[in-house]
Amino acid sequence: MIQHVIYLHGLASSPASKKANIFRPQFEAAGVTYTVPDLNVPDFEHLTLTAMLARVAETIAALPPDGGVALIGSSMGGLTALHFADRYRQAEAARVEKLVLMAPALDFMGNRRRSLGVDGVDHWRERGYEMIFNYAVNEERPLHYGLVEDVQQYDSYAVQLDLPTLIFHGTRDESVDPAGSERFAADRPNVTLRLLDSDHQLLDQTDLIWREMTAFLLGGTSDE
Repeated sequence: MIQHVIYLHGLASSPASKKANIFRPQFEAAGVTYTVPDLNVPDFEHLTLTAMLARVAETIAALPPDGGVALIGSSMGGLTALHFADRYRQAEAARVEKLVLMAPALDFMGNRRRSLGVDGVDHWRERGYEMIFNYAVNEERPLHYGLVEDVQQYDSYAVQLDLPTLIFHGTRDESVDPAGSERFAADRPNVTLRLLDSDHQLLDQTDLIWREMTAFLLGGTSDE
């Protein structure tokens, strides 16, 4: 039974983001603990996916020992949730019972090539960093190329998990191509994909997401 929900925020975001906290009151009203760890580890400039996975492991290890865990991952947080469940399946991820992925950035490098162009990725490597708008601080901040080198160790489409997984993705998402979610869900019977008429943020669909996510995670629905 799910008693703990961990929300994993996206790239250039933080635990203070609106979407990270929009579901907190409803989960807490249902008696579910709701945790949003800071995934800017070791810091934003030197971020790696490997460090993010370790932060999720630390977060689960700090939870009370009873009750199942669900991960909700947004964008790069969705990428993190998937690979955490895979890489830590014999350790802290053994407590994870279900995944909810919102506009998951399963093809991180494909998204970067679309947004920056092949030359842009090459320039990132040559400079050693790329200036990225960081919504947590509302300004551009440098992000090192080590993130690219690290994330290329992880192939989302090679991951095989039996965990029930629910994906929400906007058909008008210009940041993360919804085709990536369609490809992932296509041959995995444990994955349910909900394509919504929305953008990357999905903020205009949070009522629907809450209803369907509640039924998926907790076995019920909410009118809140």
